[in-house]
Amino acid sequence: MRSLRLIIGIGLTIAAPLMSGCVRGVPSNRPPIDIIPDMDDQPKYKPQGESKFFADSAAMRPPIPGTVARGELHEDVEFYQGLDSNGNPLISSPVHVTMELLKRGQERFNIFCSPCHGRLGDGKGIVVERGYSPPPTFHSGRVRQLPDGHIFDVITNGIRNMPPYGPQIPASDRWAIVAYFRALQRSQNAAVNDVPVELRDQVK
Repeated sequence: MRSLRLIIGIGLTIAAPLMSGCVRGVPSNRPPIDIIPDMDDQPKYKPQGESKFFADSAAMRPPIPGTVARGELHEDVEFYQGLDSNGNPLISSPVHVTMELLKRGQERFNIFCSPCHGRLGDGKGIVVERGYSPPPTFHSGRVRQLPDGHIFDVITNGIRNMPPYGPQIPASDRWAIVAYFRALQRSQNAAVNDVPVELRDQVK
């Protein structure tokens, strides 16, 4: 019995300093002891890392020529480029306009476009107030005559001081912005005939 107590005492004496290193929040310069390492130490390549396997020593590999990523085969030229079969900008959007589409376009417009173009499309966005070159108003005769495909192309590829938004905004959202773009133009150039008959007596 006495020897058992001695063994237990010696065991606790040895285990105490070892267990103290397992307490959370206790800093230590020693590397952790991994009883079960799981994925702590895993062979892998990091972005821009070096590889001794390939002749060019680059771990990141270029796409195989002729391959297209899933979902990136944009064969519908009208939808993805805004062009007709002759390569000209589409006069009208290929997307059916609904209230849901307009609301989506308004949301995306307010996020991506209004900082420069303003919420009304008048070219008086907040960055213009801080010295950025003002873009043209949407409500001039020239801009109102531009085809929908041209507006889509400008959003996609940019023009002059405007950067391209194709990488940030999916094609479906770009067409939604085009639809809201037209709604903004209509709202600022509306005539009495555009107002429902039952509400025309309220227009002054």
